[in-house]
Amino acid sequence: MSTLTIVVRYFAAARAAAGEEEEKVQLPSTASVADAVAELRRLHPVGLPRVLDAVSYLLDGVAVRDLTRKLTDGAELDVLPPFAGG
Repeated sequence: MSTLTIVVRYFAAARAAAGEEEEKVQLPSTASVADAVAELRRLHPVGLPRVLDAVSYLLDGVAVRDLTRKLTDGAELDVLPPFAGG
């Protein structure tokens, strides 16, 4: 089965929970954002799964609302915490 590699960038609480700023993740070539999130949960089982329940995602700089969106090789997935604002 062919694979693709994405770059995951973590911000704020997600960075603290993952213990790193950025990592490369290899996934099947048919993977979606949801598949990437499942892999992140598996790679960082302590702390990050709870954070992932409250974050939002950017895929190549565009907000992701549909987690079934397919990934492409070399894509960047940003993991962003909820933002407070006013």
